[in-house]
Amino acid sequence: MSTKKIASLCVIKNKSKFLLLKRINEPNIGKYVPVGGKLKDHETPKKAAKREIFEETGLKFNKLEFCGVLTETSPTNYNWISYIYLVETDIVDIPKSNEGKLEWLDFQEIKNIPTPKTDDIIYKYIINKKKFIISIEYNNKIQIISMKEEIENKNLLN
Repeated sequence: MSTKKIASLCVIKNKSKFLLLKRINEPNIGKYVPVGGKLKDHETPKKAAKREIFEETGLKFNKLEFCGVLTETSPTNYNWISYIYLVETDIVDIPKSNEGKLEWLDFQEIKNIPTPKTDDIIYKYIINKKKFIISIEYNNKIQIISMKEEIENKNLLN
């Protein structure tokens, strides 16, 4: 049995554009994701988000808005609790990252690129300025078998 990993992710946004990272490492290798990563011991989710933003982009932001929590559960080693934050900023030059390639992408482009199945829903909640707690269950092939928004008690698979 595996333990849950705890992470903080930050969606960096300018109007309808998102700064996403095309990952070169697991998890989600080859997919476009928000910047972020695992919390260190004795680190708050917000401090972890700020640290991860700086480590992955070289950028520093003080105003991070808490958006929600994503819990992913599977019978495999893929088990996460992720705190999701938002930074709204001006378009900045794309920094180099040793985690992958950073790109500004319009929200409409995101559905045409490889992303984790969960991200599209998260972006919609963020765009609509709605807080969320999303619980996802996977089977042993990491295919979604259940996706529920807990605040509104809403099934998101339909």
